[in-house]
Parts: sequence; structure tokens; C-alpha cells
Amino acid sequence: MIVFRDELKAAAIPAAVLLVAGLAAAFSRQFSTALGNFGVFGPYAVLVIGTAIALWFNRGRAFIALSSLLIAFVAYRISLWLSIGPRDFSVRAVLTLAAIFVPANILFVLLLPERGIVYFRNYRWLLLGIIEVLLTAWIATAGHTALSGTAWHAALDHWLLKAEPTPLLGRLLLVAAFAVALKSAWQQRSPLDVGMVGAVVAFFIACEWLAPEPVYGVFVFAAGAILLLAVLQESHRMAFRDELTGLPSRRALQEKLVALGPSYTIGMVDVDHFKKFNDTHGHDIGDQVLKLVGARLAEIGGGGKAFRYGGEEFAVLFPDKKIEEALPYLETLRQSIEDYKMSVRTEQQRRSEARHNNDRRTKTQSAFSLEYQGAPPLRSNRAEPLSVTVSIGAAQRTGLLDTPDAVIRSADAALYRAKAAGRNRVST
Repeated sequence: MIVFRDELKAAAIPAAVLLVAGLAAAFSRQFSTALGNFGVFGPYAVLVIGTAIALWFNRGRAFIALSSLLIAFVAYRISLWLSIGPRDFSVRAVLTLAAIFVPANILFVLLLPERGIVYFRNYRWLLLGIIEVLLTAWIATAGHTALSGTAWHAALDHWLLKAEPTPLLGRLLLVAAFAVALKSAWQQRSPLDVGMVGAVVAFFIACEWLAPEPVYGVFVFAAGAILLLAVLQESHRMAFRDELTGLPSRRALQEKLVALGPSYTIGMVDVDHFKKFNDTHGHDIGDQVLKLVGARLAEIGGGGKAFRYGGEEFAVLFPDKKIEEALPYLETLRQSIEDYKMSVRTEQQRRSEARHNNDRRTKTQSAFSLEYQGAPPLRSNRAEPLSVTVSIGAAQRTGLLDTPDAVIRSADAALYRAKAAGRNRVST
């Protein structure tokens, strides 16, 4: 449920920005002067700020997308300023190349892993940007200089590049970028991935809806605003949500604690024998245990809200509930975790499976391998069931425990009593 709410929030922002941009474009004739000024200065402001923030937060994909949009819009405004009319060849050339280069850059950066902005050989993106800018300038000045000549006039009339209003190549790249962005958003479900989808849609509308003139700027602004808000939302999520379990982090808990009323209960949850899980099965299994507990905690009822407190410890906050009201939900939580059985392969089973895979590769390479033919049959690799339990300590606000920190300390003390009494229980 928490993840579903976060997805709705992430999708609501691009939808709202696109809706506002669409309404502004639809009523552009009634507000032509105001919209015209906004269509010029709005994209500059949001794209410059967005690019700077993406650089500050080291968000590589957002930086490439925002900087591509900024360069495309600057080139468009320069071509309008130098042209003799809106249908001048230089304007058409810039719009055509922007419709190709912007989605191409977004597509490429989506196909590559997110590495941030500063990483090994990242100058290749800078080199690609310089080449795109120089190529655009060369083509847009065709007929104006001896260097560019007039050959590009005929080239841009090719069926693949001819703008009506968006060239076919640009449409294909926009569709490909949209499909990859949508797939990434579905898999990752992060605000930035969802923002990429919205930005591609906004830029596609900008390319298709060129008349009247301010509309292009309005939807470029929308694309930049979607990405800027997505970067901010993603940074907030990273700061206030635990990446492993998906639960709100300890910092989010601290924000909740300062806004509590006079009655509340806090439960502290600790995974029993967690160090043993890591030592016996490895850290990968330990992470799976934490994910399991986090998933069960996210489903707790009674108005409780779960947080990753640190390590293998979690906190559950029940605002406006006394401890006797919260205890049944904590007990249900403890029981649901105990009843769930994880399937874990033993080290011997993993080695046996590895030998089996090696034998299969050997057989493929040499059909006459007597060693493989004489190998004993592989035994069953059935997974070993693993039981996970938690101990829970709970405390409520009272006259003596009148601060959240005091209630947490009391709940921690109750947690230690639960562990001392044999674990896998709720104590107060």
C-alpha cells in the first residue's frame, strides 16, 4: 500500500503539469501576450535551475535530459531571432534536429545504467553534445555561409527527415524513448523514472503542436518542470525512505515524532538471531530477511506506520492509540512473520548445483566426455526452510514518559525484556 501511494504521487506530478500546459495552450489566443512572454522566459528559468539541481544532486539521466532540452530551446530561440520568418529554413532545421537529438539522448541515457554525472570517461557525453551543437549550427546556416552550402536544404526534404511537423525519424526516436522510459518506470517505480516518461510526452507534444509559437515553449517548460520536480521528489525519497525495505527511514520517523499528539504508542521490533543469519547464510540472505520483515511491517493495521530504525531494528508508530489498543496489531505482526517460511538453499546444495551446471557445459563441449557420462546423478536441490521471528517491545506516552525519546527508550527496554524471556514475543 505504501509503494502504491508513492507511485500515485510520482505519477500525479507529471499528469498535473501536462494538464496545466494543455489548458494554457488551448487558451493561448485569449492570453497571447502573457503566454508569449512565459513561453520565452519560462523554459529558460526551469531548464537552467533543473540542470543545476541535477548537477548538484549528481543525477546523470536527469542532467542529460535537461541539458538537451535547454540546448534545443536556446537553439530554437536563436534561430527565431536570426530568421526572416517562422517558416525560415534555419528554424525548421533546428526544430527537426531537436526532435531527433533530444529523444535520442534520452533513449541512450535510459539504456545505460545510472552512474551519476562524474564518472570514468564521462567526457564522452560532453563530446557528443558538442558534436550535436556544431552539426545543428552547420545545418541551420545552410545557404548563409560558404562552409555549409545549400545541400542540407534537399537533405531535410528527405521523407525520413521532412518535418510535418515532426520528422518521421524524430517520431520513431520519441516512441522508442517513451517505451524504454515506461518500461524503466514500471520496473524501478521511482519518481525520476516516472518523470522521464512525462518529460518525453511533453516534448512530443511540443514538437507536434508548434502553432501558435508560444506553445512550443510552454511544453518545453512542462518537460523541464516535470524533470525538475522528479529530481526533487527522488532526492526526498532517497533521504526519507530506506532503499532495502522500502519503509520510511529513521529521519522520516523523527519528523513524525515532533508532530504527535498527547496519546501515542511506539513499538520497537528486532529480528531475532539476525547475526546468525548473516554468518550462516551470508549477507544476501540477511537482506532477504530484512525485506521480508519490512514487507510484513508495511501491512500492519490499526493505523500503525512502520519505519526502518537501523540495522535489523524497526519502529512502529501508533498515533492516538493507547498501548492496549496497539498490542493486538503487534501480536498479529509477530505471528505473521513467524508463520512465513523462507526457502534457502544450503551451501552444499549451491555447490552441487554449480557442479551440475559445470557438468552440463562439459557435455555440450564434448559429446564423448566419459568423465561426464560416469558422473553420479544429482541429488535433489530442494531449498531449506528458514524460520524468521522477531521480538517486540512497546511503550506508550504517559506522565513520566512525556517525550518521544523517553517512549522509545522505554520500548527498547521492553524489547530487551522480550529477548531475555526467550525471544519471539511482545513485551511491554
